[in-house]
Amino acid sequence: MRNLKLTLSYDGSDFAGWQVQPGALTIQGTLASAIGRLTGEKVLPQGSGRTDAGVHALAQVATFCTESSVPTANFVKALNDLLPASVRVLDVEEAAHDFHARHSARGKTYRYRIYRAAICPPFLARYVWHYPYPLDEPAMIGAAEEVVGEHDFTSFAAVDPERSAGVSPVFADGANAREGDGSPVSHIRRIFSSSWERQSDELIYTVKGSGFLHHMVRNLLGTFFLVGKGTLRVDDVSRILAARNRSAAGSTAPANGLYLVKVEY
Repeated sequence: MRNLKLTLSYDGSDFAGWQVQPGALTIQGTLASAIGRLTGEKVLPQGSGRTDAGVHALAQVATFCTESSVPTANFVKALNDLLPASVRVLDVEEAAHDFHARHSARGKTYRYRIYRAAICPPFLARYVWHYPYPLDEPAMIGAAEEVVGEHDFTSFAAVDPERSAGVSPVFADGANAREGDGSPVSHIRRIFSSSWERQSDELIYTVKGSGFLHHMVRNLLGTFFLVGKGTLRVDDVSRILAARNRSAAGSTAPANGLYLVKVEY
């Protein structure tokens, strides 16, 4: 039995997210179908995390076990022949038997793109949040710096807890709580970097952390947005963190501007 590690990129616009759902088109389900057609096996590849509906990935990682003897290089070509053009396998490699795309992850990087010009090109509309109105971008830069370090991010977690969704979170030290073993679900995460930069007409947010709660990045974005609009001050971000209450933070930013950039092991 081989344990294979896949690195893949996808346009999440037309998918209902990563995780298999009844009657919905998902990345996990689409990938599982392609693997099944290639190997004749029924497998469910495990991803490093569950990207939401509309969220994209530049380098998502997935693992699955197979008895197939197909060489890894052939897996790349064969899977890409079977997958839709919106999902591409970039690499397939042999992994240790105890390697798991999610449980072994030690860090992730996400990126969010906001298009600031008056008119958003139609070919970009699916991949950015178009917001041409005034924003205090220096204040947003300051707000992003407030979340660097280890914090309890309850205020920025989705109202539906990850436990109810069957997700085992990555703790700040990289350890994983697994469902059903009595482990507590922690909302503590360590953010290594959190910053904004201007690239022509785009304002781009990049965040790297030990792990992320459900909707955490998009909820951070919604809060930074309120700072940019002047509804909140930069120092309100620390207050919101301390509140540990989702209602204290901003609304959830649209999914289409978010990308999973990298997973570290």
